[in-house]
Amino acid sequence: MDLGVALTAFALILPAELPDKTFLATMVLSTRYRGREVWAGVAAAFAVQCLIAVTAGRLVALLPERAVLVASATLFTLGAVLLLRSAAHADAGQQTEERELAALVTRAASGWRASLVCFGVLFAAEWGDLSQLLTAGLAARYANPVSVFVGAWTALVTVAAVAVLVGRTVLRYARPALVRGLAGGLFGALAVLTWLAALGVASPLG
Repeated sequence: MDLGVALTAFALILPAELPDKTFLATMVLSTRYRGREVWAGVAAAFAVQCLIAVTAGRLVALLPERAVLVASATLFTLGAVLLLRSAAHADAGQQTEERELAALVTRAASGWRASLVCFGVLFAAEWGDLSQLLTAGLAARYANPVSVFVGAWTALVTVAAVAVLVGRTVLRYARPALVRGLAGGLFGALAVLTWLAALGVASPLG
């Protein structure tokens, strides 16, 4: 495993998901079920989603190098644009998203049944989510699915843990628009570097 690639995936995925639906959904679930049950369920959902994403990215990595770079750069550009656009409305839409998620969680459960409910809610809510696409892009770009999986999954379960433990406090002090803007800037920079590499221009990515 390449620690540098894992840390890169962690650093990029964490701010992309910290104020996103992942965080809100986990926080809402933690008001219905025990924290450890919520975390176990969402961690399992993230593991499956990350596995699918890195598998897709690994398949893309089998293409010629130029095609891989173009595909990765396109995903990073899409991620940057979506994150920056959503940043403009993140603060206003937060309460609406929270109410919609709360409406989904009406079933009483405990133990493994509660974890299964949490798994289902997060898997459905986050399927095809931006972080899944970006994880696939990272797996394609670095051709190291294990390291990308570890970094992306660790970032997601860290977000889940923060949401369970101190979700309300984080939302009180961390503006979603600011964090999404930061994530958008990071992916924008990665997109530029990857486009340069695709065009054969020397860059730090090599």
